[in-house]
Amino acid sequence: MTKSRSPRKKSSKSRPAAKRSGFWRFMFRVGALGLVLLAGWMVYLDAVVTSRFEGRRFEVPSRVYARPLELYDGASVSAAGLARELELAGYRAGDGVRAGTYQRNGGRFMISARGFRFPDGEEPRRRLSLVVSGDRVQSFSVVAGPDSPIVRLEPAQIGGIYPSHREDRVLVRLDEVPELLPLGLMAIEDRQFYEHYGVAPLSIARAMLANIKAGQIVQGGSTLTQQLVKNFFLTRDQTLVRKGNEALMSVLLEWHYEKDDILETYLNEVYLGQAGNRSINGFGLASQFFFGEPLKDLDVHQIALLIGMVKGPSYYNPRRHPERAKARRDLVLTEMAEAGLINADELARATRQPLGVSARPSYTDNRYPAYIDLVRRHLARDYREEDLQSEGLRIFTTLDPAVQDASEKAVRDTLPRLARGDTREALEAALVVTAKDTGEVLALVGGKDPEFAGFNRAVDARRPIGSLIKPFTYLAALEQADRYNLITPVQDRAFTLEFDDGRLWQPKNFDGEERGEVPLHLALSRSYNLPAVRVGLDVGIPRVQEVLRAFGVATPISDYPSLLLGSMSLAPVEVAQLYQGLATSGFNTPLRTIREVTDARNEPLSRYNLKVDRVADPAAVHLVQYAMQETMQEGTGRSAYLTLPDRLTLAGKTGTTDQGRDSWFAGFSGDYLAVAWVGRDDNGPTVLTGASGALPVWSAMMAQLPQHGFSPVMPDGVQYHWVNAREQALTGERCEDARLVPFIAGSEPRQRLDCEGQFGRQIRSWFEGLFR
Repeated sequence: MTKSRSPRKKSSKSRPAAKRSGFWRFMFRVGALGLVLLAGWMVYLDAVVTSRFEGRRFEVPSRVYARPLELYDGASVSAAGLARELELAGYRAGDGVRAGTYQRNGGRFMISARGFRFPDGEEPRRRLSLVVSGDRVQSFSVVAGPDSPIVRLEPAQIGGIYPSHREDRVLVRLDEVPELLPLGLMAIEDRQFYEHYGVAPLSIARAMLANIKAGQIVQGGSTLTQQLVKNFFLTRDQTLVRKGNEALMSVLLEWHYEKDDILETYLNEVYLGQAGNRSINGFGLASQFFFGEPLKDLDVHQIALLIGMVKGPSYYNPRRHPERAKARRDLVLTEMAEAGLINADELARATRQPLGVSARPSYTDNRYPAYIDLVRRHLARDYREEDLQSEGLRIFTTLDPAVQDASEKAVRDTLPRLARGDTREALEAALVVTAKDTGEVLALVGGKDPEFAGFNRAVDARRPIGSLIKPFTYLAALEQADRYNLITPVQDRAFTLEFDDGRLWQPKNFDGEERGEVPLHLALSRSYNLPAVRVGLDVGIPRVQEVLRAFGVATPISDYPSLLLGSMSLAPVEVAQLYQGLATSGFNTPLRTIREVTDARNEPLSRYNLKVDRVADPAAVHLVQYAMQETMQEGTGRSAYLTLPDRLTLAGKTGTTDQGRDSWFAGFSGDYLAVAWVGRDDNGPTVLTGASGALPVWSAMMAQLPQHGFSPVMPDGVQYHWVNAREQALTGERCEDARLVPFIAGSEPRQRLDCEGQFGRQIRSWFEGLFR
């Protein structure tokens, strides 16, 4: 029995030891597997860290600027327009001494210009004194800074082309920022930044003590490296897995890169606010966004506010929660003083300062979406979309903020007065304004709500242009000087065209009347349909098409006679291109929105220089310009002078399509060419003509701008003669029905009618009547 029990007792004692041995073997295997997995995970995280952190690191949006305002004696600008441009560029009303401020007393301005790095060189800081009187700059002088007769102000940023994630930033270098910024940041967020290896467990305990002492959170436990990893690589989820990844990636980041490199990246990455759906990242952009000033120009209290916002950009938003933001700022200032970064006097002075935040962000989202839309289309000819979204390009455009504001106001204020009821609600408008001589697009309005970034009618609403085509039909005729001149009789009589398939076409005048024989200039200035069709058919539709293509029409052009009454559909910006050649006497230039593009380092990439092509005989165009001036003084555009001064010489043309579906006006002064369209998106009828719809919008815009009248230069081969159009004869200046008319040399009438001969015929006719 003893022999049988002894083995059982031995087995019973060895069983626990065997279990413990198996457990440790299992744990060893699990640990080994864990180490292998951790090593693999570290390799993966290392690849993620290095691939994202190398190279460019940031997708920096392209910045789009308006044209710079040039100030000099005689510069054309109104006092209100100057103040508006200063505000758009982020200037603040103040003493006019501190950079980025201006002081205004009526028309007297003191401006402290910040300077700007233009593509052609640096514009230094200057303090300017000037007076605006009669929409002109007077008594211009440079009070401080390098003297110059002409000073360019910093252009307003009007928008950007952003990455899909909608992050926005202005990149800064560590050696360019105020020294107090990184020192203050480390004093508040990570005092041992240059000592730890990405993770500092002791900093957590130190932060807890500091927070208890202050009575609220003034320090965080995470290192700057961990904060950068969280913002740069990870989500904001508060989970153990994410915190573990954060710690591992922080160590890897410190392993691969220098501390200064990490700190500079942090300065450009940290999230500091929101502008609509666009995030404000980095101290460079935050400085512009909240103070309207470059980071290098900030004072101590402003730097402290930005550092304080790192903890909670929304919670400490100085525009929404100024008291909360000031309390946080003052705590940061106190911590900076305790760290020895500022002395007691600086602390006292800084805490007495107001927040100093600008009333509105100087860097907002795209201010003029329709204009930016056209800019992007022009850029698409030369640049890929991904480069525009990520390479930090600087795009200098031709937009004139004063003209843009005048255009938006004209649409916004005029449109509601043009109709009533449902028609008024349905009315839409578009307006394009260019510099007459250069083709630069100064302003563009894509609808009655200019801030709506939707359907851009100025670019995409192709509608029949109606009578806007007539100047080009008559130009085709007047180029044949042996057959046509401005007093050539044309027939204002109805007729019928029969096509090969038996269909009939019977054009009519807008008013349904017929006037018989009328001189060509009268037919154009009064916009009669029947003479325009007859002349167009006479010179030939192919010739009219050639003229239209030469002036810039790129879309297919109809071969049907209805083309002569404007059945061709164009967008307002295409009409502006078409009329540009008429405004410049037959020397057309492609419309452009961009002057220059540079990279983020200000190295030039593209220059969009002025290109001019002769597209028509200047002599014949001069005759058309004469008739278009008559349109404004005596014809369908004369109501413009209810708004505009009589002394302002203008040239233009109205256009109306069937049932008023489209109301057009295109016209120019000595400085501006503008095209206005009014209609409905559903192509429904309105009660409007070109004169009662588009012309009031055009006139309201032009009335707001200082400008010169249109004074065409008489080209070679043109001579002015006093003529009697009814008699088709030269006459004297003081004779009845005498009119001074330009002619291409040799096309003037051959016979002469003097006043005496005319008076004699009148006497003879009177006597003959007595004896009949």
